[in-house]
Amino acid sequence: MSAFQPDTLIKNPQACHIETSVEVPADAAQVWDMVGDFGGFNRFIPALERIEMTGKGVRSLRKKIFCDRQNLVVEQLNSRDDHAMHMTWTLIYNTLGIDNLWAAMRVEPLGDNRCRATWTIIADHTEAHTREGFRDFLQGFADEAMGNVRKQFADRA
Repeated sequence: MSAFQPDTLIKNPQACHIETSVEVPADAAQVWDMVGDFGGFNRFIPALERIEMTGKGVRSLRKKIFCDRQNLVVEQLNSRDDHAMHMTWTLIYNTLGIDNLWAAMRVEPLGDNRCRATWTIIADHTEAHTREGFRDFLQGFADEAMGNVRKQFADRA
């Protein structure tokens, strides 16, 4: 009989790397309050009905329930730095055909009441997607979300 060894289903993904960056006409801290709220992504992703949080800070879990009530995603916050305005998270479970996923959100001040918000996603897909279809799915999802961030702040200006 062999001894058990530590293992995990979470692996660093490599197949698909996308990034969406938008310039926002607002103070960086205000934008960080929105995109840096791990439990508040439904504020700029209309496909999310609600988010349920378990815990606070690093290692907390968010359960994203989609409006179709068919899909959900569970993710863990890996790192967060409010001063530098960046955070990272990892996928734990999903119904969207994603195998492994790591993501980061960051906000950089540009001066003159402007900033840049960037969402980076690195992910692997399951057999539910082709490589090209998966990349298009992720890029479209992130582009729409970040476009909503820019629009919300542009509407306030």
